[in-house]
Amino acid sequence: MNIEQLREHCITKKGVTEHFPFDNVTLVFKVKGKMFALVGLDHWEQGETKVNLKCDPERSEELRSEYDGINPGWHMNKTHWNTVTLNDDVNDSLAFELIDHSYDLVAKSLTKKLK
Repeated sequence: MNIEQLREHCITKKGVTEHFPFDNVTLVFKVKGKMFALVGLDHWEQGETKVNLKCDPERSEELRSEYDGINPGWHMNKTHWNTVTLNDDVNDSLAFELIDHSYDLVAKSLTKKLK
């Protein structure tokens, strides 16, 4: 997967916007103002294809024990976020599934008014 495929997958979801709230290299995807994916573009340019994604805590533990490319979220709450290294032992299909899972977790936590 390349960065454009990742971006396209995220941005086409309902209610998603993209921002650079922290600096000019950290691309953040939000659904109704809540983050569900963060990408360090500078890392991608260096060949480190990583994305931070929200994840159910129990599933996070399972994924981390099964995949070398899934680790506790860098600079994030380690219980609820994973840093996923793509193109390692995490294939595109799993990566898209984890992006969808992150989006769904955040979207379902929104208030009725925001939904």
